[in-house]
Amino acid sequence: MSVENEKGSVKQASVASYDKEVKHIDDSAINSKLANPLTGIPHDQLMDDASKFVKEYGLEHLELEFRKGALVAQDPTAFESLTQLTEEDKNVLRRELTNRWAQPAQLYYLVILCSLSAAVQGMDESVINGANLFFPDQFGIPQTGPNASNNQWLLGLVNGAPYLCCGIIGCWLSAPMNKYLGRRGTIFIAAFVSFITCIWQGLTNTWWHLFIARFILGFGIGPKSTTVPVYAAECAPPAIRGALVMMWQMWTAFGIMIGTVMSLVFYNVKSPHVDGLNWRLMLGSAGVPALIIMSQVYFCPESPRWLIGKGRYDKAFESLVRLRKSKLQAARDLYYIHVLLQAEEEFQSGRNLFVELFAVPRNRRATLASTIVMFMQQFCGVNVIAYYSSNIFSQANFTNIQALIASWGFGMINWVFAFPAVWTIDTFGRRNLLLTTFPLMSVFLLMTGFAFFIPEDTKARIAVVALGIYLFGMAYSPGEGPVPFTYSAEAFPLYIRDVGMAWATSVLWFFNFVVAFTFPRLLGAFRPQGAFGWYAAWNLVGFGLILLFVPETKALSLEELDRVFSVPTHVHAAYQLKALPRNVRKYVFRREVEPLAPLYEHECAVGEKHYAQGGAGYA
Repeated sequence: MSVENEKGSVKQASVASYDKEVKHIDDSAINSKLANPLTGIPHDQLMDDASKFVKEYGLEHLELEFRKGALVAQDPTAFESLTQLTEEDKNVLRRELTNRWAQPAQLYYLVILCSLSAAVQGMDESVINGANLFFPDQFGIPQTGPNASNNQWLLGLVNGAPYLCCGIIGCWLSAPMNKYLGRRGTIFIAAFVSFITCIWQGLTNTWWHLFIARFILGFGIGPKSTTVPVYAAECAPPAIRGALVMMWQMWTAFGIMIGTVMSLVFYNVKSPHVDGLNWRLMLGSAGVPALIIMSQVYFCPESPRWLIGKGRYDKAFESLVRLRKSKLQAARDLYYIHVLLQAEEEFQSGRNLFVELFAVPRNRRATLASTIVMFMQQFCGVNVIAYYSSNIFSQANFTNIQALIASWGFGMINWVFAFPAVWTIDTFGRRNLLLTTFPLMSVFLLMTGFAFFIPEDTKARIAVVALGIYLFGMAYSPGEGPVPFTYSAEAFPLYIRDVGMAWATSVLWFFNFVVAFTFPRLLGAFRPQGAFGWYAAWNLVGFGLILLFVPETKALSLEELDRVFSVPTHVHAAYQLKALPRNVRKYVFRREVEPLAPLYEHECAVGEKHYAQGGAGYA
């Protein structure tokens, strides 16, 4: 078959499957309507609607701002043609486009708070790393000896307790907490739980008591991990929203590094009156930034979207005025969020959105892809190193202090190499980053595992183990580190996105628990060589899953995303298997190959293209 014929057949198959499987969605124009509900409304009607809006919600003194704001919200990039705007208004809007980081100090204060929340998340995850060197022996669950097998399971259970809570309870509590307490209230409660449980962990004297304290810690980690990125996205202007969401992963990595620093700081602290004071201070140290968050969160404005949902439009406008440079921008975003919430309520009424995650083929494929990237973030092995690197380095013949210093090095690499992802994720692409880094992570884990065959009395063993783990971190941080949350946030249709993200986040935390729970016993039964080989194999499995079931989503409009996820799974998988040897010959061996007909015909989509973050304030 010629390339032209092949291209035509693929195009027809894609269009046919799209028409068949998402017709009920597209006929209702859900994505187009939710992308911007103001599209197509005449200017006169738009201004009249804005006048009615201000009278209905007690904002009559701002009628002029809202009439102009509604016009700008319809197409934020076309303001130059609006005769209703003054030159001063246009200068404000021009500066918003040309100097996207020129934002009010209040917005940056909020960004700092969200970054600190992410750092607390990382510290909550990593301070246990140093404590693992001490508390098992003190609590009668040593990792060597006649009862090592049972004790290794208990250590895994204690370490994984917060993530068990997150996966089965914590993440699902975030919706009712946000509904009744708001974004700030949820963050405050989550930080309070984190603070109390961090102190509680340091006061325990049995393994089961520490398990309970860490399980309750999950009620702080779960709601915080789902609320803070949403809070940042709802308060930030569109131009920097994506970058702020990326910062969550970056500053979580920073917190993981700081958690290891705390282990080093308190390593030699001892007291004749308190057994294990050093590890108790390690676990308690994560409570300090949580206390700072509690004291500062109410100085930030509440999410305008949440306030509008509660009918508090005056407070929502006050909040947006603090977060924007002008009242025109605040009016534009407030009116846009208002009409968007009305459209969402119209489309969501009477629908079981959780069932539609799996019942609608287009949604099901997005759910599958998101589940794969979230699952593989845990089973690539990164949190094995984040939680147990001190134990791993100790088995490589490091002293305890050397093991903690080496663990700090991994945390630093994890943070520093997250920065390139800010640029590569939107240029190289989500799928390409994953397909490139998974084989590398597999090789580096095998390298680390095989290093344990080197005789213990040689420095080469220490060097190769550290090198393998560091190279793994360099491959992980720009790929499987930031991609899962970014991918999951854009793969689902707008009307079901919140439910899809809740599912994806719960998958992440549940398998985080599985990894933390099983690794001590895995290390004992398989030895380091087998344990690292196990996760190296999972990285190869991850490469296969990404290749077959995870389409690219970079820079696609909502219509294009619908078409991508409407291609039947078996068609996508068969095409990728066919493309793989061609791509290897082209990109690895640098040979000329016959071009393969594209699987997706994005240009065949009829009508305008709509982008979820292209409006005046999708939040």
